[in-house]
Amino acid sequence: MQQNLQPTVKDLVLIGGGHSHALVLKMFGIKPLPGVRLTLITAAKKTAYSGMLPGHIAGFYSHDECHIDLRPLAKFAQAQLYIDRVVALDLKNNKILCANGLVVDFDVLSIDIGSTPATVSVSGAAEYAIAAKPVSQLLEHWYELIEAVGKNPQELISIAIVGGGAGGVELALSMQSHLHRILRQTQQPIQNLEIHLFQRGQELMSNYHQSVRHQIQQILTEQGIKLHLGETVCKIAPKTHNEAKEVFEIKCKSGLTVECNKIFWVTQASAPEWLKTAGIGTDEQGFILVEDTLQSQTHPQIFAAGDIATMVNYPRPKAGVFAVRQGKPLFENLQRFLLGKPLKPYRPQKQYLSLIGTADGRAIAIRGTFTLPPHKLLWHYKDWIDRRFMERFHFEKNE
Repeated sequence: MQQNLQPTVKDLVLIGGGHSHALVLKMFGIKPLPGVRLTLITAAKKTAYSGMLPGHIAGFYSHDECHIDLRPLAKFAQAQLYIDRVVALDLKNNKILCANGLVVDFDVLSIDIGSTPATVSVSGAAEYAIAAKPVSQLLEHWYELIEAVGKNPQELISIAIVGGGAGGVELALSMQSHLHRILRQTQQPIQNLEIHLFQRGQELMSNYHQSVRHQIQQILTEQGIKLHLGETVCKIAPKTHNEAKEVFEIKCKSGLTVECNKIFWVTQASAPEWLKTAGIGTDEQGFILVEDTLQSQTHPQIFAAGDIATMVNYPRPKAGVFAVRQGKPLFENLQRFLLGKPLKPYRPQKQYLSLIGTADGRAIAIRGTFTLPPHKLLWHYKDWIDRRFMERFHFEKNE
């Protein structure tokens, strides 16, 4: 006599709606696993695609064009969706604690929450600077700024960006491009805008080849962006003498002082406090140490991908290109782990094509030591790649 045995339900919980998890959800929708209950916990309903974010700030893409809506994606994956912020992990009992009092049990956990710029060590940075992440907050401040410039284009405005990596450079070029367009449309001189870029090292984009660094510095200088290289910001303080608009004073260790109206913080990435205290094995910055299988070194039931993970054997820069490529191997290993099958190692490539937009309808192409200067065709290629990626997450109403 045959018995209909129901499979044991296992809870797979995803924390964060990063690039890797977006792909995992899409793949679970296409290839669901019987007996697995899928849950997504994310602080925001929509997640920004990093490849198109500078283009959005420059005014080339709309908000919807560069954001993945996690609600239809979760529905497609038949996943329970909680819009909430994780505040703690109880790894002894496999529980996730959220800000609104929600407690979620898990059998298998995957974490893809990105990273946040480290501001704690600099006096006044947490209070007065606008962090590049979470992106939703950055964009809120950005929309307010372009609205203010649009209403009063005759007023002088000074913007500071702290951090001279790829993120800081792209932000400086994108912001300048959009604000210059507003000033031209309102027949105001572009000299009404000043952008300052602070970099602790003597060169911008230190992770890149010398040829790239030279080109980027040349582009920024030609665009009139004021570079402060070899300057370590040590204090940010509000100025009280001007009540008409916010004025802040940026102080550097060298003694340099610059006054600005808005300060954007795009420095070295860091991990949230709740992850550091959870007891998972992490590196010195608090990022989860994972094996080639994207599995935690210390907790086999936990996986991690994207910026929040550090691959022990293959350390790579914190960049969206790696998060996208980790999506498929993460999905496959989550399924294999749930089925009790051996996991597959993932080896990220050493060299990869990086396309950096210059916010003027051109882009630079970089692969290892090979660099192509800014060109319109490279921007069109980048635009095609980014739009093709986003098309994966367009859902019809009946899906």
